[in-house]
Amino acid sequence: MSGNITLFTLFLIGFFGGGHCVGMCGGLSSAFALQLPSHIRRFWLILLLNIGRISSYTIIGVLLGLLGQVGISLDQTRSIQNILFIAAHILLLLLGLYLAGLTNTASKIENLGRPIWRRLNPLLNKLLPIRSLPACLGVGILWGWLPCGLVYSASLYALGSGSALKGGLYMLAFALGTLPNLLAMGFFASQLKGFLQQQYVRFIAGMLVCAWALWQLAYFTWQQSFF
Repeated sequence: MSGNITLFTLFLIGFFGGGHCVGMCGGLSSAFALQLPSHIRRFWLILLLNIGRISSYTIIGVLLGLLGQVGISLDQTRSIQNILFIAAHILLLLLGLYLAGLTNTASKIENLGRPIWRRLNPLLNKLLPIRSLPACLGVGILWGWLPCGLVYSASLYALGSGSALKGGLYMLAFALGTLPNLLAMGFFASQLKGFLQQQYVRFIAGMLVCAWALWQLAYFTWQQSFF
């Protein structure tokens, strides 16, 4: 896939997976807001949390892209990128099924990141409850490392990019895709919470994610057959 198409794909993965993001992170954002001191406006909390989260996703992309750049030789690049592309969309398919309430396999995959999170969680606890604007940003940065199957799926793109720059851009595109849903949840939590918890809403969101994953896999298979 070309770079521009990959960036757009990752943006859509983040956007279509918004129901999962809201389910995992929307509650955290609301909880942080409830503990805010009076001198910090909710606007700054939501903004800085998401700036921190997007920064972490981009750093993850840079690190994985650098790892791919160092570890993948030129003759291996194409085949490994293909494998990672397939793995990313199989994971995305499982995530869609999980979001739709049809399987919990994706939640088990998310457990792979818990060892890292256990090391970072004490740092998060030191920043809570939030009492300053720098703390808002720090919590957002740590929040970006929360175990998440959707992030893992996007991360496989970054790893397969074979470039620190591309890896960072790929994860930035993904992060920007998640932004509309999390901003909406941050500012309109009370209005959206009940709606997003409806089973039919989660099912439709999950099916959209599954449809996107299947379409990408089918298109990839077609490309491999004719090119």
